[in-house]
Amino acid sequence: MNLIAKIIQEVKFVRTMKRMLAAVEDVDSASSNLVPDDIERVVDTYPDNIAFLDDDQEWTYREFDDYANRVANWALTEGGKRGDTVAFFARNRIEYVAVWYGLTKIGMIPALINYQLRAAPLAHCVTISHAKLAVVDHELMDAWESAKDNLPDGLLAFCAFGKTKAKSKSLPSFDQAIAEQSSTRPSRNIRTGIVAGDIFMKMFTSGTTGMPKAAKMTHTRGQYYLRGFVVASGAKSSDRVMMVLPMYHGTGGLCGVGLALTTGGTVIVRPKFSASTFWDDAVRYKATMFMYVGELCRFLLNAPEHPLERAHTMRCIVGNGLRPEVWSKFVERFNIPNVVEFYGATEGNISLINFMGKVGAVGRIPEYMRDKSNGDLIKFDVETNTYPRDEDGFCQRTDVGEIGELIGEIREGETRFKYEGYEDKKASAKKIIADVFKKGDRWFHTGDLLWRDKEGYYYFADRIGDTFRWKAENVATNEVAAALTSFDGVSQANVYGIPIPGYDGKAGMASMVADVGVDLDALYKHVENTLPPYGRPVFLRITSESETTGTFKYKKTDLVKDGFDPGKIKDDLYMAHPDEKKYVRLDADVFKQIGAGKFRF
Repeated sequence: MNLIAKIIQEVKFVRTMKRMLAAVEDVDSASSNLVPDDIERVVDTYPDNIAFLDDDQEWTYREFDDYANRVANWALTEGGKRGDTVAFFARNRIEYVAVWYGLTKIGMIPALINYQLRAAPLAHCVTISHAKLAVVDHELMDAWESAKDNLPDGLLAFCAFGKTKAKSKSLPSFDQAIAEQSSTRPSRNIRTGIVAGDIFMKMFTSGTTGMPKAAKMTHTRGQYYLRGFVVASGAKSSDRVMMVLPMYHGTGGLCGVGLALTTGGTVIVRPKFSASTFWDDAVRYKATMFMYVGELCRFLLNAPEHPLERAHTMRCIVGNGLRPEVWSKFVERFNIPNVVEFYGATEGNISLINFMGKVGAVGRIPEYMRDKSNGDLIKFDVETNTYPRDEDGFCQRTDVGEIGELIGEIREGETRFKYEGYEDKKASAKKIIADVFKKGDRWFHTGDLLWRDKEGYYYFADRIGDTFRWKAENVATNEVAAALTSFDGVSQANVYGIPIPGYDGKAGMASMVADVGVDLDALYKHVENTLPPYGRPVFLRITSESETTGTFKYKKTDLVKDGFDPGKIKDDLYMAHPDEKKYVRLDADVFKQIGAGKFRF
């Protein structure tokens, strides 16, 4: 790129950043302007625009607001008070946003529960939310029943959006209750005294390594999420945002919904992601945008060619986790003009955004704009799980190209950089590191490893805990997974480290979804050609599907517990034979030989 082109690009970057900052300039923890105030203003500006589409059902902004008002008035009749929590357990549906929006109109706090949970994990989330009321989707009554014995005493639950067929599982009808309520907007005075720094919603972490934790979302954080991507994506009232991500999660339920809900646009609600029907829906509903997570894009790319995959009107996609090996192929195959990639965490205080189309980058902090961001990278020792400190006891900033942990400075006086944490104070405290660059400073641990280039673009490397050490080298699981899924016949790869008796560190293992009859000999050669010796998986586990969270993050805890023991695993297991130079079946005999030290890896 020549000098003039670079200058033009830099001017575009600075102008867009200024517009993005201006869009959230009035967000202030001390302000009385709250999330429901923002939404009510959009409703009053665009009352006749289509707000939500769900199959053949449509809601205008006026109808959306009317339903929310009924929800608010219902909660008041049930004795709901400002600050009380309502557990909301529902799949994606047209009523979803209206329910939590209605509760916030009267200062109540919705707790959005993952609709994939059941039994103990479901009861755990309801319990730690401290909910007094619950609204339960009739389609999820079996799951709710599975948690019944562990739910907190005194919780009043309602069955919503239809009738459950099983009499033994019947609850009072939410539909009937709100039908009897007025659609008149509750008085704004009910919210008097609430400020934007107060809690507006509770969301939950994905639970990839244990039970989910309840993250506190303030009105300010909700406003940043709802408004955050409008400028970068160029969202406007004519846009239609297709929502296939779960609406209980911040990426879909706030960031994605906000693309429409802050501009008078339309949210196309789909019950869940389906690779086979995605392009049919995109064309049918005339979608112009959709919210993604990286694995969703990988699933679409691995799907067979669809006759409508380039016949859509999609102009921009927004999301996170779009890996470099997928990015270019995805936009070329599906004719996607613009990609807005970002980095963020539900409970975190640091976010990054890449609206310039830099392939693989999650955001940018050029040196001349460092004071506008609270993010930085510090050196992290993967082997000891420690932060190397200098002679003065402070952490060390990484060099260009060096991988380190992303941290976010907690600046109490600046709303954008506050850290609210979890409901659990001990869990919140564990996410803080102090005395990083000077005495008394406090920073949020993201738990994520990134690196930056000389232009200030940041790139995701791995999660701390996912990265492991083998043959005295650090192995990034994402890099290994990228190499495996670039091989024909391998559609998914979940990579993790496994200890082998008698060896330091952990050997690489991959749980793969692969075609029947995938050529493992050719895969071995592919791995040899694409990965260094320390990065090549020693063990393979071939399964029919990967276990993921609702936002398509791979779960690894149980896989790590299983190790490579064929006595615990029903899936086909293979080992990279150090002498035969190919993957061989790992049976009970081979397992014993490994334990006896017969192989030298």
